[in-house]
Amino acid sequence: MQKNLKRKFAVIVLAVCWPGGLALAQGNASPKDRAAVPSPGFQQFLQTLWPAAEQKGVSRATFEAALSELEPDPAVPAASERQAEFERPLRFYIDEASSPRRAARGRECLHAWHTELLNIEERFGVPAAILVAAFGLESDYGRATGGKDIIRSLATLAYMRPERPVFRDELISALVMLDKGGIHRAAMKGSWAGAMGGAQFLPSVYLKYAVSYAPGRPPDIWDNPLDTLASIANFLRQSGWQPGLPWGMEVLLPKDFAFASLHQSFASFGAQGVKAAAGVSFPQGEATLFLPSGAAGPAFLLAANYWVLKQYNNSDSYALSLALLAGRIEGKPGLHGHWPEGEVFLSRTQKTEIQRLLERLGFYHEIIDGRFGQASRDAIHDFQINAGISPADGFARPDLLRRIGEEAERRANK
Repeated sequence: MQKNLKRKFAVIVLAVCWPGGLALAQGNASPKDRAAVPSPGFQQFLQTLWPAAEQKGVSRATFEAALSELEPDPAVPAASERQAEFERPLRFYIDEASSPRRAARGRECLHAWHTELLNIEERFGVPAAILVAAFGLESDYGRATGGKDIIRSLATLAYMRPERPVFRDELISALVMLDKGGIHRAAMKGSWAGAMGGAQFLPSVYLKYAVSYAPGRPPDIWDNPLDTLASIANFLRQSGWQPGLPWGMEVLLPKDFAFASLHQSFASFGAQGVKAAAGVSFPQGEATLFLPSGAAGPAFLLAANYWVLKQYNNSDSYALSLALLAGRIEGKPGLHGHWPEGEVFLSRTQKTEIQRLLERLGFYHEIIDGRFGQASRDAIHDFQINAGISPADGFARPDLLRRIGEEAERRANK
C-alpha cells in the first residue's frame, strides 16, 4: 500500500507539476467561474462519490458543504492535456533549478532555520540541504504554492478523467482532511492537480506523511515552513532514505573505461579507476553509473538515496537537480564535467519507438511511454553491448534509433 501511494504521488507530480514549474499551472478561478450555476451532470457525478467518502469516515455534512454547490473549473481539463512532444534537455533543468538566485535563497533558509533544521535532521536522518532544496524546487521556498481550490480542481479532474481513478481517490482524501478538522477549506490551495502547499503534497500524501515541527497541532504546509520541511523529511525517511549515505556524486571516468556494466558496487567502480570529482572517498554499497548526456558529458554514481528522491518525483531531471541544488546550497562547487556542444535530443515519439523496438528485440520489458528512466538506459546499454557499440553508455542518440531499427528488421527477415 505504501509503495503504491508513493508511486501514485510521484506519477501525478511528474505529470502535472514538473517540468515547467508550478507558476505555469497556477491561477485562481475568475469571479464569473465562481458564480456559475452548478452543472447538473457534474453534481450527479459528485453524488456518486458519497459511498466511497462515507467508507473513509467523511460525514455527510462535510461532504455536502464541500461539494453541493461546486462548479467544474474549465481551466483544469485543458491544463491536464498539455504534453510536450520534445522534452527539454536535463542540463537546462539543472541550470534553472539550481540557479544562483535559488541557491542563494536556499543558503538564506539554511542560515535562518539553522537550529530547527538540525533538529529535523536529527529526527529524520535526512540532510538539511536536501530538505531545503526540495522546498526550493517544489514551491520556490513557499513563494509559489498555487492558488487553486484543490477540492474544485480534483472534483473537475475526477469528473473529466474517469479513466484516472486516482483523481477521485485524491478528492476523497481531501474531504477526509476537511472532516478531521483543523484545516479550513479556504486554506486548501494548491496546483490545478491538487498538489498543496510548500511541499506540494497531494491530499493522500498529506494524510500519510505530513507532520508538525512542534507537536499538538495539525501540520501546516501552507504557511509554516518548518512544518513543510519536517513533512518533506518524514516523506523521504519513510520512503527509504538511509541516514549517512549520500545520494551519489559526480565522478571522473578513466579514458579506458570499458562500460561493461552500469551497476556495480562503489568499490568495484573504484577498482576500475573511477574517482569522485570532489576527491572524497566512495561509500559502501551498490551504485549505478548515470551518464545523462552519454560518455562525453558529466558522469555520476548514484547511491540508493537517489532513488528515494525519485519517489518524490519520478524524474531524473528533478532528482538530479534537487541533489545538485542541495550541494550548491551547501557551497559546493558546480559540475566538473561539461555538457557536450551540439547535442541532438530525441523527441518523445522517437524515444517511444526505441522502447518498442528494444522490447521486440527482447531487451526492454517495462512500460512504453517515451520517457527514459533506468530501465530504458539499461536496455540501451545491453543492446550496445550485444551489438558491439562503443561506448556502451546507455545513452540514446539518433544513430542508435537507426541501428536498433536495422537490427529489428534483420531479425524479422531471418
